[in-house]
Amino acid sequence: MIRDILKMGDPRLLRIAKPVEQFDTPELRELVADMFDTMKHANGAGLAAPQIGVDLQVVIFGFEHNERYPDAPEVPETVLINPVVTPLTQDMEEGWEGCLSVPGLRGMVNRYSMLRYEGVDQYGRAIDRVAEGFHARVVQHECDHLIGKLYPMRITDFSKFGFTEILFPGLDPKSDD
Repeated sequence: MIRDILKMGDPRLLRIAKPVEQFDTPELRELVADMFDTMKHANGAGLAAPQIGVDLQVVIFGFEHNERYPDAPEVPETVLINPVVTPLTQDMEEGWEGCLSVPGLRGMVNRYSMLRYEGVDQYGRAIDRVAEGFHARVVQHECDHLIGKLYPMRITDFSKFGFTEILFPGLDPKSDD
């Protein structure tokens, strides 16, 4: 089922998500399925449960090709629950980000260029991966939602923040994540 995506300004996006305590439940399977339906419907690269009003530490991400990030390499389709993100370098990379909760806008954000992420999937199976580049950016962006942060809170140069249709003519401005 496609869920409504909360927009910036909704106080629910600023809350801290709670850890998931039970796995492979009908409720968790339904949440994950709804998140994928919602992300794909909006052409997103990822989605966090708080974006649909669910205060749980659940993020999903991944795609082979994404129209909104046409130059981005493939990111493996992932369900990541109760994530722990550890930077593996102090090197930062600037990159353009959008967000389904901040529709029609893009901003330049600094993120760690390489990290390790750990957690579990919806069945409670361990996930432990190293990611770099765009994959690392997506993980950091989605995990920020679990601590009540939206990407505009990380922008340091507001001359690099604006409407997608102006900055990137031809990209879909209605769905930015």
